[in-house]
Amino acid sequence: MKQPAWKKWLSYLCEYPIEKGSSELNPDLQLGLKKGRYCLSTPNAIYSYGDLYDNFSKTFQKINIQEKDLNEVLVLGFGLGSIPFMLENNFNQKSRFTGVEADELIACWAAQYVIPKMKSSIQMHLNDALSFVELCEEKFDLIAMDIFVDNTIPKKFETVEFLESLKSLLNKNGILLYNRLAFREEDRLQTEHYFNTVFKSIFPNAGYLDLGGNWMLLSNKA
Repeated sequence: MKQPAWKKWLSYLCEYPIEKGSSELNPDLQLGLKKGRYCLSTPNAIYSYGDLYDNFSKTFQKINIQEKDLNEVLVLGFGLGSIPFMLENNFNQKSRFTGVEADELIACWAAQYVIPKMKSSIQMHLNDALSFVELCEEKFDLIAMDIFVDNTIPKKFETVEFLESLKSLLNKNGILLYNRLAFREEDRLQTEHYFNTVFKSIFPNAGYLDLGGNWMLLSNKA
């Protein structure tokens, strides 16, 4: 849905509210315009923010994602589609995107406000990511794991079994990017422990990027 120009101009001064809503997974959701981009947030977290969704935009820059052949991309925790939006518009990727989003309200907002602006093929699944990856038989060049409920990753997405399922969906040279919190010292220590004891047990060549408030875990540090 196209917004009037005056709303975009105003959004550079302060966030302009577009929608508010509640769902079973997220009791307090807000969609607004901020710096000309759609921003999806909860009281404690930003779920999507166009090409200013820094955790992934910085990661894409650091790993030179524009030089990689990404024919098939899986986004777990689709949100408003910041990841495919950036790959298409900022990193010149002509990919086919598979999006998985468990929150029906968020999926509706994505379909209403963001997906119509994109040229790429996007296949959306309103589903729990764990159920999806257990049944999926496709292979992907990039998997972006970006699932939070407010500022917490549900435990079922931290298990060895879940990581093994993701590994099985990667093409030979495919990349897994796993977004985790590292804002507070407690968060950083938990993420560091998870990386060393769980993530590297499945991806021995793994690396990570320290993005300030988050760590991005990479299945291959190369």
